[in-house]
Amino acid sequence: MQAALNPRQLAAVKHLDGPSLVLAGAGSGKTRVITRKIAYLIQRCGIDPRNIAAVTFTNKAAREMKGRVKKLLEKNQGKGLRVSTFHTLGLDIIRRELEILGYKAGFSIYDNTDSVALLKELMKKAFGDHGNQAEKNLWQISNWKSAFIQPDQALKEANGDPVLSTAATLYEQYNHHLKTYNAVDFDDLIMLPGLLFREHPEVLERWQNRIRYLLVDEYQDTNTAQYELVKMLTGVRGNLTVVGDDDQSIYTWRGAQPENMALLKEDFPNLEIIKLEQNYRSTRRILHAANTLIANNAHIFEKKLWSDLGHGDPIRIIRVANEEAEAEQIISELLHHKFVNRTKFKDYAILYRGNHQSRLFERALREHDIPYYLSGGTSFFAYAEVKDIMSYLRLLANPEDDNAFVRIINTPRREIGPGTLEKLSLYASERNSSLFNACFELGLAQHLSARAAERLHIFCDWILELANKAENGEPVETIHLMLRNIDYDQWLLDNGKDEAQANRRIGNIKELLSWIARMAKTTPEASLGELVARLTLLDTLERENEDDRGDQVSLMTLHAAKGLEFPNVYLVGVEEELLPHRNSIENDTIEEERRLAYVGITRAQKNLTLSFAQKRKRYGEVADCTPSRFIDELPSDDLQWTGEGVKMDPQERLQRGQAHLANLREMLAK
Repeated sequence: MQAALNPRQLAAVKHLDGPSLVLAGAGSGKTRVITRKIAYLIQRCGIDPRNIAAVTFTNKAAREMKGRVKKLLEKNQGKGLRVSTFHTLGLDIIRRELEILGYKAGFSIYDNTDSVALLKELMKKAFGDHGNQAEKNLWQISNWKSAFIQPDQALKEANGDPVLSTAATLYEQYNHHLKTYNAVDFDDLIMLPGLLFREHPEVLERWQNRIRYLLVDEYQDTNTAQYELVKMLTGVRGNLTVVGDDDQSIYTWRGAQPENMALLKEDFPNLEIIKLEQNYRSTRRILHAANTLIANNAHIFEKKLWSDLGHGDPIRIIRVANEEAEAEQIISELLHHKFVNRTKFKDYAILYRGNHQSRLFERALREHDIPYYLSGGTSFFAYAEVKDIMSYLRLLANPEDDNAFVRIINTPRREIGPGTLEKLSLYASERNSSLFNACFELGLAQHLSARAAERLHIFCDWILELANKAENGEPVETIHLMLRNIDYDQWLLDNGKDEAQANRRIGNIKELLSWIARMAKTTPEASLGELVARLTLLDTLERENEDDRGDQVSLMTLHAAKGLEFPNVYLVGVEEELLPHRNSIENDTIEEERRLAYVGITRAQKNLTLSFAQKRKRYGEVADCTPSRFIDELPSDDLQWTGEGVKMDPQERLQRGQAHLANLREMLAK
């Protein structure tokens, strides 16, 4: 272990006398420290792996961490170890404490679409409409939950403000309806365990005994509710290791509080701070630029990255005429560099502030027949056919899930029209009942025709029959039976615009079923509700080859690039009102934008290029652009300017021509 770790990393691994904050700069080996510390706790300290929990923010990070730990331990040595996301930990706590929380097994997890739909319905009842404000109200409710603020407290804090008061009133109704539907949203997965621990000390003590050592990755991204959960689970023992970097806090817009790192010093006076400053990723020149830029921010903790990977090439700054010229110039630069250095396409990444910037680069890449991978595309779970089947599964696991009921009651068609659903909804609302349960009430017959009531009965009886079958330990078989019953493949073929589209959609369903089957195989004791809950927590379907992008140029936002690294990085659109973003300039939140630029710079291992346009089309009109203030904050001695107004070296011009000819030959040879 000692040979693989530098002195600071080793100190972080071996520190056990109280809580520790590992201040881990970009590329400093933070994951190595966490995984080695877990192995150290198990192998050297004799702590039962069942009493250790490590939490992070993404399924991918949790999976990578778990895989690395497994390689460090002997077979079955890590049995019972908990490595998960915050939300998965919260889900587990809720599932084990259902009775105290007042939920039933098989509860649903509402995604953003479900939550917006519920709020629209509540606003329609309360105000007649205003459904266009549902997303803004959900954002406010989410902020309150992330800040660990309850509806009554939110109403007090609104202090008569009409917009906030409306949102606070909706917050209370929204929570009430979620509970009625036996459902939670993503924020509840953190907030509910925190409330549970606050109100039931005996439950908290039980979980503190279950989790005797807690490790937290990407600590700078925690929100208030997550921090409270960490603090409560840690308790007086103080067996806590958090790893973070305040310079890489780029998610305050979704509730992250980098101030939580400073709070640690207040809540844990004996906190040990260990700085990891040796960078194993980038050249000294790139790190010098990153350090110089981020020094303009106020800091909770001071640190300075260093590297022994060599001085490196200058950072290129490209000035172009407009956004079209920028795309062409960057692709020309990329082809030239690849030709001269005999590299692969996967060695290159084009990073930008907003998704809208990708379009011109995609077009230029396609025109040059260059393969590329666009990060942040449509989520697998956003496809209509996947949402259909997931809604069926949610209803099987939780018949009180009204959103799932409404989505699939007439998919495929059962001749249950909107008029029937409207009357059913009105009756259920009067009875304070779910739509499913209302279908079995005798009073419903007074509001519907006999034929309509019979169709609802037939559907609900069928759902109950399948749910019972799934409960008897046959979830996968039940799903296949359900799909045969509704003949979903044929419905897709009949309703698709062409056979190719229908077959793609059928393929997505097969992929979903394969994923469920694999999950059921690895956890044979899991109920259908547990399988559905796990699937709901995935942002995208995690295919086994998800990370194998092949030999392709990567296109992604700066936010999506966090945690990744590439030999050659092009950071484009480095202009005022793009980076930093216009909103940050107006709201005086430049420091987070500077951290975002810092993240972009530190993705580069060997070569870094920044570009900016002199003119750019904004809101349909061409406007003059100003280079980003962040370029001015970079060390001038490390910069090499090129592009508009800068004369190109004749040898480089010749090489560029050769690179384009070579690429053209490759295109013609295909």
